Amino acid sequence: MSRNIMNRIGTVFIPVSNIEKAKAWYCKLLDLPETGEILYGHLYCLPMEGDTGLVLDSKIYDPESRRNTPLFHFNCDDIELAYQHLQEKGVELLTGVENGHWFNFTDPDGNVLMVCRC
Repeated sequence: MSRNIMNRIGTVFIPVSNIEKAKAWYCKLLDLPETGEILYGHLYCLPMEGDTGLVLDSKIYDPESRRNTPLFHFNCDDIELAYQHLQEKGVELLTGVENGHWFNFTDPDGNVLMVCRC
């Protein structure tokens, strides 16, 4: 039996104001090399592990529509170490480690992101 829609997330899009700056920031955040090209002048596909992709897109950026809650989370094994890592990188942290399990932070465009211990 074939399905038109699979029960799997393919890609998460993050709206960014400046694609080149966002590429550099996310690559630094995730300790990734800044390889790959910016597509069509507004898209950058981050080289992620696993099935779900992460795409930065400056064409969909609208500062008026930013949310105060994250749309997804990054996984980690050690939540305290992840928190310390982002502190050392100078990332704007919005919360402390909550319930020993998660915390929120922002990217340079004000998108709220989350790290969660799996």
